[in-house]
Amino acid sequence: MSSDKLPIGIQSFTEIRTRGYAYVDKTAFVASLVDSGKYYFLSRPRRFGKSLFVDTLDCAFSGKKELFHGLYLSQPEVCWDFETLYPILRVDFSGSALRSTIDLEQWFDRLLTRWEARFDLHKTEGSPGERLISLISMIVERLDNQVVILIDEYDKPILDNLGDPALSTRMRDILKDFYGAIKPLDNYLKFVFLTGVSKFAKTGIFSGLNNLNDITMDRSYSPICGYTEMDLSRTFRSWMSRFNQDDVRRWYNGYSWVGESVYNPFDILLLFSKGEFKSYWFETGTPSFLIKLLSENPRSLPVLDSFLASEELLGSFLIEKILPETLLFQTGYLTIKGESRVGEKLFYSVGFPNLEVKSAFSSLMLSILGGSADISMNQIGLDSILNAGDPNRLRDVFHSFFASIPHDWYRKNKLSGFEGYYASIVYAYFASLGYEVIPEDTTNKGRINLTVMTRTGIWIFEFKVQRSEGCKDQGPLAQIRERGYAEKYRADGRKVYEIGIVFDPESRNIVTWEVG
Repeated sequence: MSSDKLPIGIQSFTEIRTRGYAYVDKTAFVASLVDSGKYYFLSRPRRFGKSLFVDTLDCAFSGKKELFHGLYLSQPEVCWDFETLYPILRVDFSGSALRSTIDLEQWFDRLLTRWEARFDLHKTEGSPGERLISLISMIVERLDNQVVILIDEYDKPILDNLGDPALSTRMRDILKDFYGAIKPLDNYLKFVFLTGVSKFAKTGIFSGLNNLNDITMDRSYSPICGYTEMDLSRTFRSWMSRFNQDDVRRWYNGYSWVGESVYNPFDILLLFSKGEFKSYWFETGTPSFLIKLLSENPRSLPVLDSFLASEELLGSFLIEKILPETLLFQTGYLTIKGESRVGEKLFYSVGFPNLEVKSAFSSLMLSILGGSADISMNQIGLDSILNAGDPNRLRDVFHSFFASIPHDWYRKNKLSGFEGYYASIVYAYFASLGYEVIPEDTTNKGRINLTVMTRTGIWIFEFKVQRSEGCKDQGPLAQIRERGYAEKYRADGRKVYEIGIVFDPESRNIVTWEVG
């Protein structure tokens, strides 16, 4: 297990317990899973503690009772059987970099060969799935005990190669053969648990293992990974006293899978170690295939921050047809904010989980939307402009940025042609610097395109794109005034600024900037 998934300086789950460190007890979930079923699948973003939970399952089924002293699983009323030691087969792709089908086949061959040597079994033959069936039946016959299978990052060979759909499909087929071999082994198995980042459609990788209980969006298991508010106040009380709790919550809380929201544990541990708020999780790397997908299938940033999605949209995808919204949710860049019903159908309100993701993702998208334009130079001084309440200088900032995007970039990219391109840049500008940005801000008379909250003011923006056929729509500032958008904030105490912006798709810049 790599140290970047544990507290700073700690190398293993065993060390956490033996050195007496404060701990977050997730063992009640272990008991619940085993009591309720046998086959489980859990999807969570990278660096959320999936591997540590798999370690916990491993230690529990291995009978390492000394590690669970004082934890839920060791309580007498739970009746966990620490005396029975189950043979455990672990599959962990987290440290692998498999770039061909040959790499994956050889990886499986090495893994299965190690298992054969470990249990002193003869060499098995056939595909990875066929060998697994033979191997497990021999283990049970030799040890007279059922087997536990723990698979961590089941999808990594596919995700690592999504840039090459043909290769990722071939990887999927090899994995499908292996995972599908688990189902016929029911009588030989005690417990099966798979983790991953993504969930592929049942017609894909899991078609042969359709008895999995997917707990990804099960309300009772929402906090199975990550830290809850109670975890921070109870286990990390002394560490939290060094920070403003509202700031910690704003930066790192907000991840939710229908149930209780959680903090990103990777962020929290690095915050305690380094003592400053930064985008620790985001900076560990955004997958290149995600950047490519967003470049080829652009989405409006304000819309991504607040939209309704069906369970089908969030639940799974096919390699051949990946929607950005699905992948963004499964990889942790979007999360569930609430639920609502339309007729008999359940929809989820989806958006960015917290300030870290919103600001860092906006910076990433700003670089994609703006090509090679110098973003940082245009952002310098923005805070002073907003605090001074100078709308005309603010216009100069945005006009300068749009003017700095090379014409050749527009020729090579279709991004500027999608609806919401201009609003996305304005949104990304503010959100990337950490301002509170509210897209589609609801009032009793309509929705404000964008509201930006600063320490000294509230800025209301309405956007329109100039129509080439000459038909004149109502101006954006007139719409703000007619619908009384500013009334929502009159009692706030901060000055309210009303800005109407019209963009010209021909010149690709601002043609009208009206200030109220």
